[in-house]
Amino acid sequence: MKRTLLAGIAVLALSAPAFAQTTIQTSPSVGVSAGVTIAPEQRTKIKQFVVEKKVKPITVKEKVAVGATLPADVELVAVPSDWGPELVKYRYFYSDNHVYFVEPSSRKIVTVID
Repeated sequence: MKRTLLAGIAVLALSAPAFAQTTIQTSPSVGVSAGVTIAPEQRTKIKQFVVEKKVKPITVKEKVAVGATLPADVELVAVPSDWGPELVKYRYFYSDNHVYFVEPSSRKIVTVID
């Protein structure tokens, strides 16, 4: 009985890292053609970049949320290529400790990194 229990615990312990590797995908918003998938390690890399490069936060007067359209006066920055090929088509801005990804042609926010 003890061996069975210990074997079960060992199997769970060895499989735990596989359960921890999740990918976060945002659902598409109105007017956005597809969701944006950003793996947890990419999210960490992006947040580190913002902190290390001391990206200047922007104050936005309007409500900022996925699906919202940004006013023309909000300056968007090109996404660095090392953030991943699936993200370089977007632009981003940093506000209130969040990194927002924006579809440049429509200026709609497609995802946010907390």
